[in-house]
Order: sequence, then structure tokens, then C-alpha cells
Amino acid sequence: MSGMGPLDYILPFLLALGILIVVHEFGHYSVARLCGVKVLRFSVGFGKPLLLRRFGADQTEWVLSAFPLGGYVKMLDEREAPVASHELHRAFNRQTVWRRIAIVAAGPLANLILAVALYWGLYAGGVEELRPRLGPSVTASLAQQAGFADGDLVRSVDGRAVETWQEFRWVLINEALDKRVVVIETINDAREIAFRKLDLSAATVDQDKQDIAAQLGLTLQRPKLPAVLGSLSPGGAAEAAGLRTGDRVVRVGELRVDDWTALVTAVRDAPGQSLEIEVNRGGAPFVTRVVPASVDENGRTIGRIGVGVADQEGRREQMFVTVRYDLLDALGKGVEQTWDTAALSLSVMGRMIVGEVSVKNLSGPVTIADFAGQSARMGFSHYIKFLALISISLGVLNLLPVPVLDGGHLLYYVIEIIKGGPVSERVMEIGQQIGMALLAALMAFAFYNDINRLVAS
Repeated sequence: MSGMGPLDYILPFLLALGILIVVHEFGHYSVARLCGVKVLRFSVGFGKPLLLRRFGADQTEWVLSAFPLGGYVKMLDEREAPVASHELHRAFNRQTVWRRIAIVAAGPLANLILAVALYWGLYAGGVEELRPRLGPSVTASLAQQAGFADGDLVRSVDGRAVETWQEFRWVLINEALDKRVVVIETINDAREIAFRKLDLSAATVDQDKQDIAAQLGLTLQRPKLPAVLGSLSPGGAAEAAGLRTGDRVVRVGELRVDDWTALVTAVRDAPGQSLEIEVNRGGAPFVTRVVPASVDENGRTIGRIGVGVADQEGRREQMFVTVRYDLLDALGKGVEQTWDTAALSLSVMGRMIVGEVSVKNLSGPVTIADFAGQSARMGFSHYIKFLALISISLGVLNLLPVPVLDGGHLLYYVIEIIKGGPVSERVMEIGQQIGMALLAALMAFAFYNDINRLVAS
């Protein structure tokens, strides 16, 4: 219940962007060096250099530039400037087509390798996730018709084991894209196993619509937690009011508080207002006043006092599971997660082109920054998963056969292999213009979606 300011979104976003750009460009740089190509500049960002240093035998320029949304590696190339005769063998354009393919492909592949490494570290160290334990099905929903009950724990979907709520949603999204009927295996507290069918043909994958589980009427079980205060944010409103860890809230103003949800609701609805709070402290009543901080959440001002819920014995184990593998299995899981995510990204892009998935799913930097801030706030493991996801998206995007992207250059090289000679300069110029126009339109539409989400929230 702690507040977030603009920097809480901007800083995680810039950190993520910096890491992904450096990794991507270092992929190009390292393979270029292995192939003997001279690298003139390694730049994070575009435009005017803000910081420039030269290192190495080739005095490569390492640059931090003014516009941070991207970066580049500049190599020795006769098409860009005259090259001394003794260095012609080190020019990019003089390399074999297979070496040029390796250098260009290394950037996107570096992003995919980064995602594998991040997932590997998470799964090897252990990551805490919500169990796929279902709450009450929404009335008259597909879930209710299929017979799902409060407390059911999902074990598998079409025979594929699922351990977490996020994994369950992931499988549903994949199956919903193909409009399939799936069989979901559940087990309840009485150890009774059931198999229930769900028709996903009516479900849509769209950021502007309900979550896939919500469309089906599936809810995550949220057991009632007592309003016992856990950790307090240093300097937060709760600490300033004299509240302590272990206090059980019984009243906010005239409202009696029976559980944690009632406390959260009362505080959220009173930003900047003075609230009288009564707690039970060691069997004795304690009354104080607290003023919730005003915090912007998706365009709405809410109140927060800087407290977390106390961990109740047995509750956490019921709600959460720690996913952990040994080093080798964790690596396999990282590769599998990266592959599945990349495949889904490509599938969604293709379905956007043919109109099966709404283009409203495109997100720009505003939405990504929002996700970065939210994931950082949720904890280290969530931020690492966000970083892996964006790294995969960047890798997949750059492999698309669009001129100006790495995939566009790879397309030229494939044509060169087929026809036995390089693509003409004129064709490449036209391709560059088309590619720039496509990217500009894509970015404009993504910004438009961002603005629409902000206005609608």
C-alpha cells in the first residue's frame, strides 16, 4: 500500500532499456570483432553524443547519446566512407555473406540468450508464484457451466502440467488463439480429481478487454485475510501515525473492518483524508488518526498508508508455490520459456496482420514504462521476468524481414545467396524508405494505443 511517483516508473524503464540495448549491440560488436571487422563506434542511443570515450587498439568510440530509444554499432564500411587500402579486409562490406549474416543476427540472438539466462537464474534460485487455485466462478459464465468450484486447484490443461496461475493463463492464451476446446484437470481439498471442458472459441486476446481468465468466468482464489499489519514503509503514513507491525485493525472511521480487503478499500477511497483507525494491540485498543497519501494509479487518485499484510501461518503456503529446478533443468526451462514466448509473439503479430487479433494489443513506451514500474514495485523476480519478456520481444521484432531492422538486412543476404550477387543500392534505398515508413506508422499507432489506455483508465 505504498505510493509510487513518476521516477518509480521512469527509472526501471530506463534501466531495462539500457540493459537491452547494450546486450543487443554487444551481440553485433562481439561477433564483428570475432570476424575481424573493425568497429568504429558503439553507441547507446541516437543523436548528439553526451559522453564519448575511446578504448582498444582500434580506438573504438564508446558513446552515450541524447535520444535513448535504441543504439547502434558502426563498422568500417566502404559504402559509408572511403577505407584505406590496408584496412579493406576489415571492412564489413568486404566480408563473406555468411559472416555478414552472423554479425547482423548476433544482436537479436543476444537478446534471446539474455532472456534464457534471466529465466535460468530465476528458476535455479527459486521464484515464488501464485498457485492456480480457483475462486468462485462468475455467475452464468462458461466456467460455472463447466462445473469449476471454489478451491479447485488446476493441475493440467490438455495434459500439460501447470504449477502457477501465470502459467495457467499463458496456456489459456495460446489455446484461445486457436479457438480450441481444452480439458482442464483440477483437484479439490477432498483430493477429488475432475476433468472439465472449456470452449475457448469466444475468448479474445486483447489488452483493451478482460483478462482471458475473466472472460471465461475463472477467478483466482483470494482467501479472506485478517486485517493484521505486516511490514510498514519507513516514513509512511502508517508509521507516522504510530501504527505497528502486528496491530489488528478493527475500525476505520465508522466502518467495522473484518478483513484485509475491507481495510484496503477504506484506505484507497480516502486519499488525503484524515481517518480515525482503531486497532487491537496485544488485547488492548489503540486509536490514532492517519492521512493516506494520494497516489495516481492508472489515472485514478487513490489512498495508501504504507503497510503490507502480515503473513498468516498456512495461508501463504495455500496461495503460493516456489518454483525451483536444479541447474540443468532450470536451463531447459529457461530455453522452453523463451521459445514459447517468442513463438507466441510471432503468432500474435501474424494474427494482427490477418485481422484475427486486434492491433490494439500494440504497446508503446508509455505502456512499457508502466509495466516496468509495476513489475519493479512487485519485487525483483517480477522485474527480471519483465526484462526477459521485453528482451524476447526486442529480439523477435528485430528478426522481422522489414528493411532498417536486422531482419531486413538478413532478407537482403538471403536474396544475395539465391541470386549469386548483392542486392542493388537502389533496391536497398527503396527498402529503407519503406521500412522507415512502416516503423514510423507502427510507433505512431503504439503511441495512439498508449494515449487511449491513459484516457480510458
